[in-house]
Amino acid sequence: MSTTTPAPAGLRHLHSGKVRDLYETPDGRLVMVASDRISAYDFVLETPVPDKGRVLTQLSLWWFERLADLVPDHVLSTELPPGAPAEWEGRALVCEKLAMVPVECVARGYLTGSGLADYRRTGEVCGVALPPGLVDGSRLPEPVFTPATKAALGEHDENVAYAVVAEQLGAELAGRLRELTLAVYRRGEEVARERGIVLADTKLEFGLREDGTVVLGDEVLTPDSSRFWPADSWEPGRAQPSFDKQYVRDWLTSPASGWDRASDAPPPPLPAEVVERTRARYVEAYERLTGRSFT
Repeated sequence: MSTTTPAPAGLRHLHSGKVRDLYETPDGRLVMVASDRISAYDFVLETPVPDKGRVLTQLSLWWFERLADLVPDHVLSTELPPGAPAEWEGRALVCEKLAMVPVECVARGYLTGSGLADYRRTGEVCGVALPPGLVDGSRLPEPVFTPATKAALGEHDENVAYAVVAEQLGAELAGRLRELTLAVYRRGEEVARERGIVLADTKLEFGLREDGTVVLGDEVLTPDSSRFWPADSWEPGRAQPSFDKQYVRDWLTSPASGWDRASDAPPPPLPAEVVERTRARYVEAYERLTGRSFT
């Protein structure tokens, strides 16, 4: 499933993001469907990765069960609504409607990506001072909460200091989000490490019920929202092999793609080999973490 499916009878299409399509049922519940679309460098790529949406959905469900004692999640049912197409099987979730918090809640246990760029420039990440001498892939003394503002499709999220989140949302809610984000990361990092995977960082989204309860939404601890590295080859100071879409990013920025990232041109289609190897990484992450065979 690579494109948005027209809304089945009885459902109203609300929104399509980089990966997920959102529909509303007549009784006000939401149906979230994970497609096989893949994004990189703020572009949704032309070429889908088969089964990616199913991996994201099934892995999120697995994690939601293991995080239930820390924070409630938004899932109400995994049964397809009446009239839903068969291709939604395994990739659709019926969810409660929440007031989504307009902040990307990021936890980092290792230094890489945009956090590394911030550190090299300022010695900090989102206003959090870090020890000198860290390199790409360094494990941090303690996991840190490094939030970002949510950007519109095609634009960059922007890392911000915790004080900005506290001013925007209020100190109480900002503190709760930081607490939950770090708790989820620590649980995920522990579980992943037991299975031979380094959870370098992760991005979470939260929403609020009418009574103010903070609820975990969207996806959780997947290869799209997290950086997963094989623990047996982790080595600070070099680029880490990964179980996420870094393989796609690396190909796009290699001479083989012929794409100039600095241009306004969209990325080229992915070769079959890149698609298959990316799919294999998503599936391996699922199978290593859950101990289940992906079928």
